Amino acid sequence: MIKAIMLCVTFFASSEAMAYQATGHASWYGPGFHGRKTASGERFDRHALTAAHKSLPLHSHVRVTNLANNESVVVKINDRGPFVRGRLIDLSQAAAEAIGIHGTGKVEVTRLD
Repeated sequence: MIKAIMLCVTFFASSEAMAYQATGHASWYGPGFHGRKTASGERFDRHALTAAHKSLPLHSHVRVTNLANNESVVVKINDRGPFVRGRLIDLSQAAAEAIGIHGTGKVEVTRLD
């Protein structure tokens, strides 16, 4: 005889568990990666407002603020990276242009969801 056991588990994510704010250097990636699959399975679109981060959950959204001019943009995390030492986030070309980053720049990254 097989007995079924039902186990109900409720998980509540605290706002502290979701909170993330960091300051560091951002770079951007574009033409060479355009059309390639990202870690989320989507195709990379350099014209979309997306970014790569090493540990934030895929499909989460963050506000990236350029600390040189206080311009900000909201991007979706859809890839992993950056793979260059000392970098916090890799932005799509469109996201970098939206906040005035040409090459690299110092940014603040705040998780929104």
